[in-house]
Amino acid sequence: MKKYLLLIFSVALLIITSCTENKQQPVEQNMSGNSIFNLSTVWHNQNGDSLQFKNLQGKTLVVVMIYTSCKSACPILVAKMKTIESKISRKDIEKVSLVLVSIDPETDTPEHLKEFAKTNKMEEPQWIFLSSNEEATQEFANVLSMKYKKISPIDFSHSNIITIFNPKGVMVSQEEGLEINVDNVVNTVSKTVKEFK
Repeated sequence: MKKYLLLIFSVALLIITSCTENKQQPVEQNMSGNSIFNLSTVWHNQNGDSLQFKNLQGKTLVVVMIYTSCKSACPILVAKMKTIESKISRKDIEKVSLVLVSIDPETDTPEHLKEFAKTNKMEEPQWIFLSSNEEATQEFANVLSMKYKKISPIDFSHSNIITIFNPKGVMVSQEEGLEINVDNVVNTVSKTVKEFK
C-alpha cells in the first residue's frame, strides 16, 4: 500500500513539475533575438523626433527603404506603399505603421522628409519616415538583406523590398522587386494584425 501511495505521489509530482515547465516556455519564446527592437540605433522621424525601433513596437510594420530624390524605382515603391495603405481595413489601420526608411540621410533630413510626406499626401499618423546616420542605415539594410550603393552624389543603386514585421519586431515576410504583389502584402498584414489582437 505504501509503495502504491509513493507511486501516486511521484506521478502527481511529475505532472505538477511538467505543467510548471510548460508555463515557463512561452516566456522564453517571446524573447526573440531576431527582433528589430533589439537594435539600439537612434533615428529621426519627419517631425524631428528622436526614436529607436523599439518605440514602434505594438504595431504591425510595413517597411521599405527608399531615398526621396530617386526618380526611378522609389516612386514606384512609394506608390505601392500608398496602395497597400489604401487596401488595409480601416478597422486595422490603427494597428499598422507604414515605415519609409531613407538610405540617403545626408539629403533626407526630417524637414525634407516632412515636405516629401506632405507632397505625397502621406501625413496621417500611420505614415512614419525615418533617417539616421550612414552606420545605422547600413545596419538596418543588412537586417533586411537590402543592398544599396551610392553611384553618384545624387543617385543610389538599391534593392526593392517591402518587409512586414509583427508587433514584436520579428520579420514575417518580404516581397521583392518592382512587381510587388500588393494583395499578398495586405493579406499578410491582415493576418498578422489578427494574430496579435
